[in-house]
Amino acid sequence: MIMRFNRQLVLCGAAMLLGPITAGAADTHWLVKAVHPEGRTLDVKAFDKEGGAYDIKAIEEPGNLHLMDVKAFAGDKTLPVKMLVSDDVYAPVKAIGENGAILDVKALTDDGKRLDVKGVSHSGKIVHIKAIGPDGAFYGVKAISPAGHLHDVKGVKMSDEPVECKIGDVAIHAHIKALPQAEAGTGEFKWHVKAIDPQGRFLSVKAVDKNGVKHDVKAFEEAGNRHIMDIKALVEGKRLPVKVLVSDDRLAPVKAIAPDGTILDVKAFTPDGVKLDVKGVSQAGNIINIKAIGPNGATYGVKAISPSGQLHDVKGVKMFKERVEGKIGGVEIHAHIKALPQVVAPAGQ
Repeated sequence: MIMRFNRQLVLCGAAMLLGPITAGAADTHWLVKAVHPEGRTLDVKAFDKEGGAYDIKAIEEPGNLHLMDVKAFAGDKTLPVKMLVSDDVYAPVKAIGENGAILDVKALTDDGKRLDVKGVSHSGKIVHIKAIGPDGAFYGVKAISPAGHLHDVKGVKMSDEPVECKIGDVAIHAHIKALPQAEAGTGEFKWHVKAIDPQGRFLSVKAVDKNGVKHDVKAFEEAGNRHIMDIKALVEGKRLPVKVLVSDDRLAPVKAIAPDGTILDVKAFTPDGVKLDVKGVSQAGNIINIKAIGPNGATYGVKAISPSGQLHDVKGVKMFKERVEGKIGGVEIHAHIKALPQVVAPAGQ
């Protein structure tokens, strides 16, 4: 299923639908650096046409270490950093200023040389970002917290189309985000999606059609991509997207959607067959926390589980500032449902 985003965007940010995790708490800024093969770091900066240089940082919003925005800091303004649509062999990574001004993004060597920062390859909907050394070597790009924790800086796509969105007249191919480091894929293509109750039991999560038929819900590891994996319902040989819908409800509905707009409930099932709602319950920046709702309002975590027992968190993910992220068959989508690496570092670290 291809989602189409026909909109002109000033900022591809996140809108708050649910209550925040920590109201009023301060953001933490992580420095973005390239890592040289000799074990030293290189500053990564944005440069305007006048030669002005601006820091590039990842922004940790309270409660969100899963998917952090990467911005250029130009005085009191923050500028989006994106991968642009291009026919080049390597995709350009740029900051975008007011009125569509394009700022180069470069890594700086000790002797002042500027190295290109580019998207060099895809793994599913992840685009690998590298600084390109003078000999053509690739240097990893990382976000580094004040306490020394590292996240990977990657391009992230939500649609299958070359143009993800636009900022002014600038066509964007992928968003630049900082994500938890993930192990290389092992080819375990299809992961189970389960809720975990307080007794440690795995509860099946299913999409339920209007006839009451249950359909599997799975996470898919594409081309070795474990950073951000699609969640789909398997219905009559088709993979239906699972999304957070736009709603005025206190808890946001999580549903599977057919191409014609038919909506399937997404439920967790206890061992004795009791159905539990699966909902978005709170928001931290552009991450929505997804839970199964147990008796008396208890909330159970929802995970993707590989055949070998590796766990990822199942979360709602937003890319755009607007409340409506896109539409599928006329159904308004607020957020995508994805499986992301688990994070354990405390907020602010």
